[in-house]
Amino acid sequence: MVEAWYAGSSGHKALTNVLTGEVNPSGKLAMTFPKSDADLPHPVIPPLSPEDEGQGSGVENGPTHVQSKYTVHYDEGAKVGYKWYESEHKQPLFPFGFGLSYTTYAYSNLKADNARRTVSFVVKNTGKRAGAEIAQVYAALPEAAGEPFKRLVGWQRIELAPGESKTVTVAADSRVMSIFDEQRNAWNLLPGAYKIFAGPSSGDTPLTATLQIQ
Repeated sequence: MVEAWYAGSSGHKALTNVLTGEVNPSGKLAMTFPKSDADLPHPVIPPLSPEDEGQGSGVENGPTHVQSKYTVHYDEGAKVGYKWYESEHKQPLFPFGFGLSYTTYAYSNLKADNARRTVSFVVKNTGKRAGAEIAQVYAALPEAAGEPFKRLVGWQRIELAPGESKTVTVAADSRVMSIFDEQRNAWNLLPGAYKIFAGPSSGDTPLTATLQIQ
C-alpha cells in the first residue's frame, strides 16, 4: 500500500517506479492513522444548532450575520497526534513516522552525550537492496513536566548500501524539549533525566538511554 498524497503531474511515474521496485521508498508518515474513529480525541462532532445551519447561506443584499452558538472544546492540551495515542494507550493502525521499504534496518548501540546534548546510535541495512532510512529520536521529559508521552526531538536520513552500517548522531533540540511556564510567560528546559528513544517510528523505538540535563 502506497500513500501518494498530492503527487503532482508526474506522480503516476513516481508511483509506478515505487510499485515496480525500480525505486526503494523511504517516506515516513507525518500523521497517525487510528484503527477506529472511536480512538480519536473527538470521535463525535457536535451538531449545528438551527441558528448556525443557515449561517453563511447569504441573502440578496449580502451574507447573513448571525452570532454563532456552535462550540467545540479541544481539551486534550498537548496530547496531539501520536502523543494522544500513547498517553491514552491506544494502538494506532499506522503510527507517526511509519514507512515501508524494500529492505530492512537494524538499530543498535544507543549512547547519550550529556555535555553536548546529543545521542548516537548505529543503523544497519540488513537487506539486499540499497535504501534510505529516516531514523527518529524521541524524549520523555522528567516527571515534573507532567507529560505521559514522548516527544520527537530529532531525526536523520541515512542512505545505506546492502549490509552497510553507519553511526548516526542527532542533537536533542532543547526548543522541543522545553515546556511553557505560564507564570513566567517563557519556555523552560527542566533539569533532570530525559529518557531517550530511537527507532524507525513513534510506535517502534527499540533503543533507550538517559540524557541528563542540569
